[in-house]
Amino acid sequence: MNNLRINTFYRFKNISNIKKIKKEIEDYIKEFNLKGTILLAREGINGSISGKEVELKKAIKFIKKILNIRKLEIKVNEVDFLPFNRIKIRLKKEIVTLGKKNINTVRFTGKKISPEEWDKIINSNEYTLIDTRNKFEIEIGSFNNSINPETESFRNFPKSFKKLKLEKHSKIAMFCTGGIRCEKASSYLKQIGYKKVYQLDGGILNYLSYKNKSKTDNSEWNGDCFVFDNRVTVNRELKKGKYSQCYGCRHPITNLDKKLKSYVKGVSCKYCYKLRTRNQISKSISRQLQIDIADKKGQSHIFKNF
Repeated sequence: MNNLRINTFYRFKNISNIKKIKKEIEDYIKEFNLKGTILLAREGINGSISGKEVELKKAIKFIKKILNIRKLEIKVNEVDFLPFNRIKIRLKKEIVTLGKKNINTVRFTGKKISPEEWDKIINSNEYTLIDTRNKFEIEIGSFNNSINPETESFRNFPKSFKKLKLEKHSKIAMFCTGGIRCEKASSYLKQIGYKKVYQLDGGILNYLSYKNKSKTDNSEWNGDCFVFDNRVTVNRELKKGKYSQCYGCRHPITNLDKKLKSYVKGVSCKYCYKLRTRNQISKSISRQLQIDIADKKGQSHIFKNF
């Protein structure tokens, strides 16, 4: 049995000593072979790290201890390789950037709907279903009958939501990849006066995991789900999906996209070849050349998958 895992987790919690906690986590995991990113802010923690199962369990246990929490919203996925290049722990203003001050995510939140009950919610005419992810993520997969608010980034969500002109008494059900964006979006909506706000508990990944465990084909999900690591996307079975990634703009691309003249490995694709500057293109060409040389020699580099 493969013992490589990805642990994706978050928790909204008021943290006053984030610099001290950052140092303690760094000191604890520096001997482990973990890859990924952990974000710390005064509003909480958000992370996605990969490695051996035993080391991940120790890291998660330590994080819970120093944050003085019992519960951490966490999803575990088995992988064949470590889909991150290095380990990073960063201090941020927000663990997920909405750009709105004074969002009390600890006090205000929407009602969480379990994956078991989610299909009933989204197939009911009583609810307005909103995908809180970015536009390019939605293009490669989403739930049936969901609204695409056309956001370029999560920071655009408040402005995009306003354009929907939903009444304050509307029943609103939201979802995202792992739960963190829709949880913050639900807090925002609750604070501006929306009462009937619901969110998919654990996000799309939790829903797909439930469907796999229950061995049912009646999923309301269509397409792949974008993930923020080198897998790029996962399919319904939570295995690496059919998309690759353009390392010029990070947009998911298909094998057909790679056959276009606009695609240059590691440099550009149909989504960015007209947008990138000469300087950006030059840097990407140089980076890709170094990668190709290292791969040919069998040498390691920071972009290599393990």
